[in-house]
Amino acid sequence: MYKKMMMCAAALGIALLSGCASVPMESVEKNQELKAFPTPPENQVGVYIFRDSVLGGALKKTVKIDNEVVGETAPNTYFYRVVSPGPHVLATESEFSDNTLSLNTVAGKNYYVRQSIKLGVFVGGAKLQEVPEAEGQKGVASTELAR
Repeated sequence: MYKKMMMCAAALGIALLSGCASVPMESVEKNQELKAFPTPPENQVGVYIFRDSVLGGALKKTVKIDNEVVGETAPNTYFYRVVSPGPHVLATESEFSDNTLSLNTVAGKNYYVRQSIKLGVFVGGAKLQEVPEAEGQKGVASTELAR
């Protein structure tokens, strides 16, 4: 009986993680403009946060920069924010507490951060990882701009 309950729970977990969440999206024009990867405004930094995986499709995960909510990600979405140069802490909602990533940024540069979903005990968790420019641009190119 216990084994049967565990299998049902696992099947339910997989079903929940494989649905499809949606979030508000930006215009096609704004999306195309940012996929040209423009240089940030003078004395500023560009930060792309993208989720290029369909794992955990039913999950939306909040992302923050310096404790300010950027928005919620869904599968194949990204955000772009302009920040001041210097140290920043990015955070993503995870199963029990936020997972964080520290970035020490330089003016005039774009930074690329991948959010990935991982299976958890009750719901999926999430993590953030800075990636090289080429990998980040490829990830952003395969996603759409969330609002």
